[in-house]
Amino acid sequence: MESFRFLPGRTRLLVSIPHAGTMLPAGMAARMTAAGRVLPDTDWQLPRLYDFLQDAGASVLVATHSRYVVDLNRPADDAPLYPGQAGSGLCPLQTFAGEDIWLPGEAPGPAEVAERVQAWWQPYHRRLHEAIEALRARHGTVVVWDAHSIRSRLPRLFEGELPVLNFGSNGGRACGPQLLAALLAAARAVPGYPAVLDGRFKGGHITRACGDPARGVHAVQLELAQRSYMDEESAEYRPELAAALRPLLRELIGIAAG
Repeated sequence: MESFRFLPGRTRLLVSIPHAGTMLPAGMAARMTAAGRVLPDTDWQLPRLYDFLQDAGASVLVATHSRYVVDLNRPADDAPLYPGQAGSGLCPLQTFAGEDIWLPGEAPGPAEVAERVQAWWQPYHRRLHEAIEALRARHGTVVVWDAHSIRSRLPRLFEGELPVLNFGSNGGRACGPQLLAALLAAARAVPGYPAVLDGRFKGGHITRACGDPARGVHAVQLELAQRSYMDEESAEYRPELAAALRPLLRELIGIAAG
C-alpha cells in the first residue's frame, strides 16, 4: 500500500501530516514489544481535528504508516535534529517514554532501514516536493504547514508541560517573518492556548528541508499539545475540546492559505 494519501487543493497551502499513520507492514507487529505495538507516539486524531482543510482550499498529504516503520520527519541519513537532546531516530528503537519498541534481536539493521526508506520515506517526500513545485508554479508562493501533535508531558524529551501551540520555523530560516508574525499574533489573541515560536520544537526535517523563503516557499511546523483536543491517556477524541480549538486552527490555516 502507498505510504500516503494526497488530496489536491486550490490555494497556495500544502498541509503535511506525517505522523498520523497507524499501519504496519505484514509481520512487523509480531517483532514488536507490547509497548511498541500500541504506537504511543502517533499524532492521534489529527486528520479528524483538521478535517476542514479541503474546505479551506488546502492540499493535504497524509502518511498511512506508523512513524515506527520509518519517521518521515527525520532526514534519510538519520542525522540528529537536536544534537545533544533526547529524541527519536529515522527508524525508532524506543518510544518517547524510553520503552523498547522491538523485541530482542528484532530491531531493524542498516539494510532493513535502507529498504524502509526506499519503500515509504522516498515516495512521501517525492510527492511532497512535487506538490510544492506545482503550487509554486501556480501561485508564485507556497506555504507548507507540517501538522503534528504530542503528549503534553514527556520528561525524557522536555521539562514540565508543553505549551499548547508550538510553532517551528528553524529559527526563522524556513519561513518569512511576516507570516510568522501574523500566525503568532492570531494565536496569542486567543486566551487559553499558550503559543511559542522555535521553543523545544523548531521544526523537523520537513520544515527544514522544504522551507526556502527566498524561493517563495515558506514552511512552518505546528506541534499541538494533545491535551487541547483529546484525552492523552486513551487517545480518545474529545469533541468539546476540539470544538473550542478548531476556530483558532481555522484562522491560522486561513492566514497560511493567504
